[in-house]
Amino acid sequence: MNYARRAEAHGTWLETHFDWQIRTFWRALLWIAITLLVGGLLTLIVIGIFIVIAGFCIVGLWVAYRVIRGWVALREHRAMPRPAVTQAPGP
Repeated sequence: MNYARRAEAHGTWLETHFDWQIRTFWRALLWIAITLLVGGLLTLIVIGIFIVIAGFCIVGLWVAYRVIRGWVALREHRAMPRPAVTQAPGP
């Protein structure tokens, strides 16, 4: 949904909220995949299930933090921070 509606917010402070939500989704998906991969491999020695449970809890808390932070900023009509863009050193 964010990809479909992002163009409507282009150039406004709301654009940062769309980017924030998109980054939250993809990073959470990445960490869930990593958790499942590592936990799945370690399931052979029983500790994997604990890794998966802990990983899901950590990712869930992180997502909750990002959602709450986004809602607070949205209610206060503030833009969300954007990641710093680093440039390669020149010649």
